[in-house]
Amino acid sequence: MTVATTAPPDAAQQAAAQQAARRRSARRAARRRRLTVLAFMSPWVVGFGVFFAYPLVTTAVLSFTHYDLLSSPKFIGLANYRFMARDPNFWPSVRNSAWMILIAVPVTVAFAFCVALTVSKAKRGATALRTVFYLPTLAPPVAATLGFVFLLNPRTGPINQVLALLHLPQPLWFDDPHLAKPSLTLLGMWGVGAIMIIFLAALLDVPVHLYEAAALDGANAWQRLVHVTLPTISPVILFAVITGVIDGLQYFTQGYVAGTVAGGGDAGAGSGSSLGYPEGSTLFYPVWLYQQGFQYFHMGYASAMAVVLFVISLVVTAALLRSARHWVHTASGSW
Repeated sequence: MTVATTAPPDAAQQAAAQQAARRRSARRAARRRRLTVLAFMSPWVVGFGVFFAYPLVTTAVLSFTHYDLLSSPKFIGLANYRFMARDPNFWPSVRNSAWMILIAVPVTVAFAFCVALTVSKAKRGATALRTVFYLPTLAPPVAATLGFVFLLNPRTGPINQVLALLHLPQPLWFDDPHLAKPSLTLLGMWGVGAIMIIFLAALLDVPVHLYEAAALDGANAWQRLVHVTLPTISPVILFAVITGVIDGLQYFTQGYVAGTVAGGGDAGAGSGSSLGYPEGSTLFYPVWLYQQGFQYFHMGYASAMAVVLFVISLVVTAALLRSARHWVHTASGSW
């Protein structure tokens, strides 16, 4: 009688089985690592989806509709975007926002740098100076704007009263369409403490040996500033410019409160004088967007304006980052 026997697997089959087992184990380990990373990132992922991605997609969809918050959205194609060219307040609001970006932002950044440079050179009282210049940033924007409207009141404000005592001209400030945006620029310069602190940290981090080498080569103070200080802190300047431009594109609170209150309205209710007082000089793009969406209930048109603002922000930021290769320097060379 013959007994059947099973031949043992050869060495090649055993090696293949072991390799397959190792691959399965590696895949399980990789899956566990990905799940672990995803678990730690889940708060950010959920927040990004709920507070950024979903609103962005919804805004883009609503921009192609007529929507008044009361009835269902009705698809109208590109009508909202075509209406922008005919909107009588669209281009003035664009010009006002462009003024803040092209004039107020460079002035504010330059002022913050000058203040930081002055504080960095102070031999006594540097801590007190840092505190004095930083404190205004702690004031809420609405309260700060109301304070400036009071200080610059052309009839009862203390600034004009002091100018009258000195027999100097008393400007109309927020009541003058030519001075309303410069007055807001003064408000911005008053609140430069945050970016000033960043500039100060960058200035204190400039290597001393670079100044010593420049001095040995005969460079004066201005030449050391231009050829040592500014190139060394150029990444911080880029950061200040980009954040300033983004803030300028989204400039809303100060212009809304100043225009409404100076015009005799109620900033809390958005009532009284029309927004943009005087003569539309404070009607910035976000202010007009807000009025379209939440006062006129043209939410579809407001969504289209928001999409345009988002695209412009991306384009401007990309252009600034692209230009950085020509003037921003790092430890490893150019940007």
